[in-house]
Amino acid sequence: MSSLLRNARKGLRRLLRPGTITLDGLVICTDAAMVSPQVRNGLFKETYEEPERILVRRFLKPEDRVLEVGGGIGLVSLTCARICGVANVLTYEANPAMEAVIRNNFRLNGLEPNLRNKLVTQDGRSVTFYVNDNIMSSSCFDRNMGTPQTLPSDALDQVLAEWKPTALVMDVEGAEIEMLTASHLPGIRKVILEIHPHIVGEEPTRTMLEHLRQVGLIERERVQKSILLQREG
Repeated sequence: MSSLLRNARKGLRRLLRPGTITLDGLVICTDAAMVSPQVRNGLFKETYEEPERILVRRFLKPEDRVLEVGGGIGLVSLTCARICGVANVLTYEANPAMEAVIRNNFRLNGLEPNLRNKLVTQDGRSVTFYVNDNIMSSSCFDRNMGTPQTLPSDALDQVLAEWKPTALVMDVEGAEIEMLTASHLPGIRKVILEIHPHIVGEEPTRTMLEHLRQVGLIERERVQKSILLQREG
């Protein structure tokens, strides 16, 4: 879709102020009382999480069992659930304010993937999370843009052992570095990952990707900042 058409569509939707839109065949809430202006604009323009959505639709298969870390508003979770079934999708979202938004989007679509309103970390400790009204700026990193809250977490390797996913979808605003460099991701055959070198730096990002390569997860495709890695064989 051309940028001109996207902007025209966004302008029309901002004028009409719909409470929901249909995106990728899914009904998504755009009510200003529930969704931040930044997310709302991305939804109206249809660019919200677009690279992840493209890779999920292209590479997830019905036989996959998905762990999503960083659920946002639930759009990517729902995309995964339409492909793999709700029983095969587990979504983690750290921001406490997002649970109502996610569950509302689930309800709008009659789909209820598994949801845990917690962080995922390397070791399962409680950590400081910086909550921003713009969910795309909420992060474990203090960027002078959010309110600190101490939140519980589950350890990544324990979640992998319990849930036994074959696919990992992750968008955690830089926290991927510590998590992924500390794990061999047993059982994971494909990873759809948004990287954040603008937050954590180019070198840590390269180190993480090299670690994933060494455990057999090779980069196969990239759409903007989102990449697909697949295990050899």
